[in-house]
Amino acid sequence: MKIMKVYADNAATTKMSKAAVDAMLPYLYELYGNPSSLYSLGQKSAEALQGARERIAVNLNCLPSEIYFTSGGSEADNQAVRSAALAGEKKGKNHIISTAFEHHAVLHTLKKLEEEGFEITLLDVHENGIITSEQVKSAIRPETCLVTVMYANNEIGTIQPIAEIGEVCREQKVTFHTDAVQAAGHIGVDVKRDNVDMLSMSAHKFHGPKGVGVLYVRKGVALSNLIEGGAQERGKRGGTENVAGIVAASVAFDESCKNIEQNTARILKMRERLIDGLLSVSHSILNGDRTSRLPGNVNICFEGIEGESLLLLLDAKGISGSSGSACTSGSLDPSHVLLAIGRPHEIAHGSLRLTLSEYNTDEEVDYIIKEVPKVVEYLRSMSPIWSDLQEGKKSYVIQ
Repeated sequence: MKIMKVYADNAATTKMSKAAVDAMLPYLYELYGNPSSLYSLGQKSAEALQGARERIAVNLNCLPSEIYFTSGGSEADNQAVRSAALAGEKKGKNHIISTAFEHHAVLHTLKKLEEEGFEITLLDVHENGIITSEQVKSAIRPETCLVTVMYANNEIGTIQPIAEIGEVCREQKVTFHTDAVQAAGHIGVDVKRDNVDMLSMSAHKFHGPKGVGVLYVRKGVALSNLIEGGAQERGKRGGTENVAGIVAASVAFDESCKNIEQNTARILKMRERLIDGLLSVSHSILNGDRTSRLPGNVNICFEGIEGESLLLLLDAKGISGSSGSACTSGSLDPSHVLLAIGRPHEIAHGSLRLTLSEYNTDEEVDYIIKEVPKVVEYLRSMSPIWSDLQEGKKSYVIQ
């Protein structure tokens, strides 16, 4: 049997686009000057940085001066959350609102802040994987200094009502940050429409290079330094800028934004066909709302199996997938996201996340639909848990 190579883990990272690679190369070979230098070679790099800032700003509907470059989404999240916390502390406010299924870049930062004396409220997530603006409004107190809610979940792909949450925060005069790492470049993001004060992005999620992040900070919102050492990024992020990567990131983002409509239409068709095909497996369930989710995200639990075994066997068949976030895939603990939406431990362990991009094909989707059920059936045939379920010694959780 011919093994097809299928990359279906685009939520973990994406292939760089040709346009991004082409834009990057000159700044690695010819235009390699330090943008802080006064001579012409350095000033050409400085001009490239400004051009990248402008390109990203146009697509986010903000000012170029509101864009800061970081090493990735995790750094951008850390800087945004810590900045808002510090600004709040100076005003005697030490309460932060977030959700139980944020990326660990946010959750771990909040944990550190809690150790430093901040009070953290993590909102419960509904089974459909969506937080409501009413939940946020009810949780806000006079001492609340920050609300941070991800734009779209990195594991189950559910899209949050960001504009509504942002409107609540504006009314209550509370700083609002959103981790848009999974959303940017895949669905339309407009910081003015969405009432966002700070927003984080990561280039390698939309066909840009790894190691480049973007932090949008609305004019007038206080931004504190995470990294000291120089006057780069208007004094807010020390260290020589990754000019080649930043230029490539801006080109990739521009390309993704311009093609969102046509890419979404095609990816949605593949996603829906893939969901239907995998749900044909008995005792399987889709995680997260089917409609309000990222175009390429498919996350399904199969009862009676372990996700790690599923991934290894699928890899042997040429299919690259995930059981959750790439940042935690080395852990044997069940996904905190799936636990947050109410999946029991034994079900959360049997999860499979497949994330598609415009580079995937219908033939690849057909291949996944054909091979996944075979692997699930094989794993169940060896599972004592599945045997107990079939013999009626245990009750099925997924009907």
